[in-house]
Amino acid sequence: MSRARQPPLVTGISPNEGISWTKVTIRGENLGTGPTDLIGLTICGHNCLLTAEWMSASKIVCRVGQAKNDKGDIIVTTKSGGKGTSTVSFKLLKPEKIGILDQSAVWVDEMNYYDMRTDRNKGIPPLSLRPANPLGIEIDKGRFPQKDLEALFPGMSADFTSENFSAAWYLIENHSTTSFDQLKTAVVNLKKQANKKNEGSLAYVKGGLSTFFEAQDALSAIHQKLEADGTEKVEGSMTQKLENVLNRASNTADTLFQEVLGRKDKADSTRNALNVLQRFKFLFNLPLNIERNIQKGDYDVVINDYEKAKSLFGKTEVQVFKKYYAEVETRIEALRELLLDKLLETPSTLHDQKRYIRYLSDLHAPGDPAWQCIGAQHQWILQLMHNCKESYVKEQKGNSLLHSPMLDLDSEMRPSPIGHLSQTASLKRGSSFQSGRDDAWRYKAPQQVVFVEKLTKLVVSQLPNFWKLWISYVNGSLFSETAEKSGQMERSKKNARQRQNDFKKMIQEVMHSLVKLIRGALLPFSLREGESRQYGGWEMKSELSGQWLTHVIQTVRLSSESLTALEIPNDMLQIIQDLILDLRVRCIIVTLQHTAEDIKRLAEKEDWVVDNEGLTSLPSQFEQCIIRSLQSLKTVLDCKPGEASVFQQQKTQEDVCQLSIGIMQVFIDCLEQLSTKPDGDIDTAHLSVDVASPDLFGSIHEDLSLSSEQRLLIALSNCRYLERHTFLNIAEHFEKHGFQGVEKITQVSMESLKELDQRLFEMYIEFKADPIVGSLEPGIYAGYFDWKDCLVPAGVRNYLKEALVNIIAVHAEVFTISKDLVPRVMSRVVEAVSEELSRLMQCVSSFSKNGALQARLEICALRDTVALYLTPESNSSFKQALEALPQLSSGTDKKLLEELLNKFKSSMHLQLTCFQASSSAMMKT
Repeated sequence: MSRARQPPLVTGISPNEGISWTKVTIRGENLGTGPTDLIGLTICGHNCLLTAEWMSASKIVCRVGQAKNDKGDIIVTTKSGGKGTSTVSFKLLKPEKIGILDQSAVWVDEMNYYDMRTDRNKGIPPLSLRPANPLGIEIDKGRFPQKDLEALFPGMSADFTSENFSAAWYLIENHSTTSFDQLKTAVVNLKKQANKKNEGSLAYVKGGLSTFFEAQDALSAIHQKLEADGTEKVEGSMTQKLENVLNRASNTADTLFQEVLGRKDKADSTRNALNVLQRFKFLFNLPLNIERNIQKGDYDVVINDYEKAKSLFGKTEVQVFKKYYAEVETRIEALRELLLDKLLETPSTLHDQKRYIRYLSDLHAPGDPAWQCIGAQHQWILQLMHNCKESYVKEQKGNSLLHSPMLDLDSEMRPSPIGHLSQTASLKRGSSFQSGRDDAWRYKAPQQVVFVEKLTKLVVSQLPNFWKLWISYVNGSLFSETAEKSGQMERSKKNARQRQNDFKKMIQEVMHSLVKLIRGALLPFSLREGESRQYGGWEMKSELSGQWLTHVIQTVRLSSESLTALEIPNDMLQIIQDLILDLRVRCIIVTLQHTAEDIKRLAEKEDWVVDNEGLTSLPSQFEQCIIRSLQSLKTVLDCKPGEASVFQQQKTQEDVCQLSIGIMQVFIDCLEQLSTKPDGDIDTAHLSVDVASPDLFGSIHEDLSLSSEQRLLIALSNCRYLERHTFLNIAEHFEKHGFQGVEKITQVSMESLKELDQRLFEMYIEFKADPIVGSLEPGIYAGYFDWKDCLVPAGVRNYLKEALVNIIAVHAEVFTISKDLVPRVMSRVVEAVSEELSRLMQCVSSFSKNGALQARLEICALRDTVALYLTPESNSSFKQALEALPQLSSGTDKKLLEELLNKFKSSMHLQLTCFQASSSAMMKT
């Protein structure tokens, strides 16, 4: 079975030489997957696994032990890779011997000194040991390499306490430059030291001779008595005497050595105290070091020292250690409180929050600091949002006293849906909108719009760190980025699972607050009654225009995209999508309402300049107004990812459909108002016609004023164009932008337009046809004319000529405005005249021969003149009128009738040209 990983390979060690217990860093490849995977580590043949600290798969830290070899490889063994190899080696240096009387940074244990030459442990007091400088002269260290000396004296040593002591090595190492005279002095010093030692021993013996003699005498007496008597009595007496002698000897010894022994005990106590202070100075200095490091902000150092102290003295029974360790715990508790205050302090960065949480975790702080921090951040974000609202509400109320233009949306201040497209583009925020916005924009923008900008920016800046803090809490990275604290990570994940619903509620509360604050500023009617005070409070003098709502929608959309990028679950962000949908619906409705208002004002812009098709600029202005309005709604109508169609709700479809119909009706009413306004209400200062058209009768407009009949004709011409072009184009734009119920909008608008057209047409016909019709009967019977008694006809009488002239005047007036209206108007006028003429003929009781001929002449003259405009109704009227006359009986009468008709047409040729010169194509309706 092959191993899953390659064998360990050591490629570097730092340092690469040193004495025993030197701390080294080993680097290489495949050095294990974790602390438990490392099962072996040898340096120069010595097992260093006990001191090894696995850092990563490429780094291990350990201490070199008492190795047997001076130089050797570094071998790492792991479970996953087996025994490894090494490309580097480590050299073990021998430590320099430190004499007992030499100055040293470490305490030398001199209680049990071994004489290596005799291999005896005699417990010699420190003061009686061999001096560090046995020759008694100045030591001058030579510069001979240690390697050369080891090679010159193999197996020997320069340590004079060693059994392999080499005097030559010692002299070369310590007195290589010493003069011969100084060496002779050293010999003398050695002899003196030897004599002093002998003399000291003899003096000691001499001082205790009397005691020794008494003891000897007592022993001898006891021996003699025992031999002479052999009785128990003598034995008891001798035993008592022996005890007395021994007591006197003991007392004498105590007297002799009491002072020396006292000084020795005092020195030992002092030495022991210094040893304890030196050995445990870490604990004794720790309280002060903790305070200093806390002031410097070195919390890592404090935590490391505390962990070390806790492992060494946490369970000690020594009172002194307990006292100092209690001081340490007091300061650590104060540090916990300090770190917790810093953790809960707002505002703070995510980096600082993670750092303080790790510190508190390492200090084993009670509770769950990470969750406390999450709760504090949640409350902080909510407080920021409400403070933002309060500040802008107060600012709005303060500005309202000064009549701030921020709420005046009229004229240039309010971007109108029918305004220039350049203004629209300047208000639409893209990726660089905020950076390009200046103080002028803020001054012109309504306070609610600036508030939404600020609020969304606040949430987008604060919520990512809040969400990342939760993610770190869930995956355990708040506590450790390695596997060294896996238990802590598991506890963190367990706590996170238990509090997942609580955090979800926090996010939902933030989202609800964001949405309700925006609704309170822009859609106050969508809040419940109890929420208005908390989330509202704005002065709503006038509702925002569609352009500002479009800008707000862009702002909220960008915020939603930023929050979605954090991978926040969609169900938590759904409330924002609902807000965007409501804002889009409201924007459409407001835009359409403002469009209706702007269209209502189009009547003020009517200049009555007529083109060669009989149209003014009004239909074009109306169509452009609708198109600009729809173009301003394009971004609102388009669905971004995750958004629903704005027309998904039936109520929205119905409201938009009714508003669209209302817009069309407003324009129709505008047309009716313009066409029926009394002459005195018309501003004629700017009225004119397009005299460039070759078909116009400029003489009619020489006074640059329009009569009510002319305005009716212009309105009819506009209605005709609206029906055939404008309304159909608008319907196409509605469909292009996804409006629902376009067929209904078109149908209702067309019906209303046709009704207006018919009313205006009837009104015009009434104005023009009624005078002509009314003049027929008086004209026929002028001069007491009688059909029963009349002369032979000499031609068409004047009344009919006058009627034709009036009809020609109507033709000219209509033709001047719109050639397309001529057939419709003329046909209707002819119908009225023919109907009246038929009625008059039918009312005659009887005709004489001449009367019948006169009547037939006039009826035929009229019929032939207006032949192009005859309709079934007018033909029927003419037929009925002729049927009411007696038939011509003789050919003479017929010939006379024909001659008179030709004479009439010849004499009236110029006047009748308008009825004959028009092409059939022009006359088609």
